[in-house]
Amino acid sequence: MIRGLLGRVEVGDGLPVRVIGVINVSPESFYKGSVATDPKAVAEAALRMVEEGADLLDVGGRSTAPYLPTEIPVDEEVRRVALAIKSIKDSVDVPLSVDTFRARVAEEALKLGAEVVNDVTGLKGDEDMVRVVKEYEPSLIVCAREKVPRPGSPIERVVQALRETLQLLIDVGYDLRKVAVDPCIGFFRYGDIPWYVWDLRVLANLRELRSLGRPIAIGVSRKSFIGVITGRERPEERLYGSLAMTAVALLNGAHAVRTHDVAATKDVVKAIEGYARYGLQLPPSS
Repeated sequence: MIRGLLGRVEVGDGLPVRVIGVINVSPESFYKGSVATDPKAVAEAALRMVEEGADLLDVGGRSTAPYLPTEIPVDEEVRRVALAIKSIKDSVDVPLSVDTFRARVAEEALKLGAEVVNDVTGLKGDEDMVRVVKEYEPSLIVCAREKVPRPGSPIERVVQALRETLQLLIDVGYDLRKVAVDPCIGFFRYGDIPWYVWDLRVLANLRELRSLGRPIAIGVSRKSFIGVITGRERPEERLYGSLAMTAVALLNGAHAVRTHDVAATKDVVKAIEGYARYGLQLPPSS
């Protein structure tokens, strides 16, 4: 049985799927509907998401979309994240995650009370990140990231990239019970296979991540592969496709889902959980 912790929230087999609400304080983010830039708007977004059923909130101070110009000074990312965390903690009491691959941003967020670090580079983007997480011992969502492309199917490459990250943590004696793995949908963009085909193949084989022994987190909300397969160019038009792909991810073993749309996603979670409990049984876990 796979179990773990994301902050104060237990996640894994036999537990409710955990919903992670996304709050971006980065105006350059790909989906403008997720952006709040002043303390009042941040607090209102946090309160709404918790009322809608979010188990955790994930704060991002810099867009990580691989196809956008997203570089900003680290001081600005720290400022944005600190503002958001302070506003949220004054409004709601749920675990907070910081979406960053910069060690300094993570450290400042953890000092302010964040309980989870969500690193889209799988701790490979900033060589100081391992030190920070070892010192503060937060929970982690680590995404698959290859430093160098290698042969293999999409899911084989995702698993290997995540295995490398877990080994980094094992080498410093990290408690892997506090780690969830994420296949990093949308971030693998190579010339040999269209990124949207990559993403769909990974989702179809998501259960292969169980070989890592850690809870599986997923983020598909309004991403560009959904735009390609639905013909919806604007992220604002991708809600229905996002919900469909969320259902696919849950049926294929995801334990936690990161979303811009908490209320709608919560309904998907309840529907899939009802299907698993009372309808046709899901395939046995491998």
